[in-house]
Amino acid sequence: MKLDLTKKTLVMGILNVTPDSFSDGGFFYSAENAIQHAKKLVEDGADILDIGAESTRPNFTPISAAEEISRLEKVLPVIKNFDVPISVDTYKPEVAEFALSNGASIINAVGGDMFDVAKKFGAPLILMHNKKISGGVISDIKNFFKENLRDDLQIIFDVGIGFNKTQEENLTILKNLREFKFLDGREIPLLLGVSRKSVIGYATGFDINNRDEATGAICVLAAAQGVNIVRVHNVAMISKMLKMTDILSGRF
Repeated sequence: MKLDLTKKTLVMGILNVTPDSFSDGGFFYSAENAIQHAKKLVEDGADILDIGAESTRPNFTPISAAEEISRLEKVLPVIKNFDVPISVDTYKPEVAEFALSNGASIINAVGGDMFDVAKKFGAPLILMHNKKISGGVISDIKNFFKENLRDDLQIIFDVGIGFNKTQEENLTILKNLREFKFLDGREIPLLLGVSRKSVIGYATGFDINNRDEATGAICVLAAAQGVNIVRVHNVAMISKMLKMTDILSGRF
């Protein structure tokens, strides 16, 4: 499949089937709760469901591919019928292959080498910058994007807010998203995942339960700078904010 990124800003709803994710860990760990939440995300306006079965929070405890797959297989057979594309949030190629064989159609790679799996299934591949900054944060991310441009796959790039970056580096990225939109004459598809993250608390003092409005503000500014997909928890609120943003920017 290929995602249509030419029209509205797409809203990716977060579905964590984990006991330890930073914002909603444990809430949707049971298959029943996860399925009900996925249904609500779609009803609230999610264009994509992003399912993660292993937390990638700071200092997370890794799990085996077998455990990750066991969590996914309880949920995928049902949510694949919800009439929106499903992305799998993982860094393990074997997990991505399982998910793509069982209803998912997009890989959201927080690490790992996913090119072969994506090519095998013809799946869009989201690649996140997840490296320590060695030069300048803007130039490092740009170089990562340039190094991973491909013509044989639909690649969508994620600047990686909160991954191997200081809070000041995170803020620099958020203030300069337009810098990443065009590289070497090419328009770059962008995804932003900043929902409820600690950079918001760092900048505002808001605790994790009071960051949705700030998340929405960032998403509006991001969409105005050409970000194509936003990955969020509060789909209902942010999809409404982005609808108006897209109307005003001529994208809807």
